[in-house]
Amino acid sequence: MGTGAIILLVLLGVFFLVVELVFLQGVTIGVLLSLASYGSAIYLAFRSNGVMGGVIVIVIILLLSLIATIFSLRAKTWRRLALNDKLEGVSMQSPEHELVVGDKGVSLSRLCPMGKVNFNGKVYEAKSLDAYIDQRSEVVVVGFENFTVLVKIVK
Repeated sequence: MGTGAIILLVLLGVFFLVVELVFLQGVTIGVLLSLASYGSAIYLAFRSNGVMGGVIVIVIILLLSLIATIFSLRAKTWRRLALNDKLEGVSMQSPEHELVVGDKGVSLSRLCPMGKVNFNGKVYEAKSLDAYIDQRSEVVVVGFENFTVLVKIVK
């Protein structure tokens, strides 16, 4: 194992460092693999090339790591890798767009206080402002809370 193995380990270390910085932030797998590659390269350099060869490999590793870190953290690098698509959609239509206060419907299940109601052939999640509303009772819309219709029993 000579110079080729040392160069390969240093390049693998730089690769794993860049992968950590760009793709796996906070996971530390890339950093651990990078440190293992760097440590192996330094060990091989000291063992096969002596103190001077080991020090040269350490300096090269520090310089390449600094350059790779600066390159990876530059804003232009992030813009090239970032997703630029806009998501324009909603998970579900708010009942406020389809119902108005005063609309009448029928409870499909017992509301105590939550349940299902039917307004104009569509089923909605509803919350009763009365204590309980039995199934198949006539209800009226009195308001909205997030994606829930607030209802009262029609008297």
